[in-house]
Amino acid sequence: MVDYWLMKSEPHVYPWEQLVIDGSTHWDGVRNYQARNFMRDSMKLGDFVLFYHSNCKPPHIAGIAKVCKEGYPDFTAQDPKSNYFDPKATPENPRWIMIDIKPVIPFSEPLSLPDLKQNIKLEGMPLLQKGQRLSVQPVPHNYFSEICEMAGVTEATL
Repeated sequence: MVDYWLMKSEPHVYPWEQLVIDGSTHWDGVRNYQARNFMRDSMKLGDFVLFYHSNCKPPHIAGIAKVCKEGYPDFTAQDPKSNYFDPKATPENPRWIMIDIKPVIPFSEPLSLPDLKQNIKLEGMPLLQKGQRLSVQPVPHNYFSEICEMAGVTEATL
């Protein structure tokens, strides 16, 4: 069974366009335990990901990606030169996890946070809740379907 997720990236750090150019990428640098647990325990090969640009105006969903490699140790945690270095991470206890994703389909027009908030069918979606800052979060299927419809994407084509 396929699950649905939303993953946030700042466009100046890693934009959707770069994912398309790269063809796939590892999703590193997640340093929140709840987000790590989702990546480690719940995200599976073939799950769909809403690629969300945060910390920009306006924040928006740029497209849909797919998990192409399940959770494995985040090597940036053990690299002292990395911005994501964690001195407590070791090969025996890596602490942090990453997954790989690949692009599936770009949205012809990004779906902005204000547009998402105006859609009554998305009421209750975790992304739209006040104080929701988690960089990796589950998306119930009904919200994923509605977002696809808003973007003019047919789920059957994914």
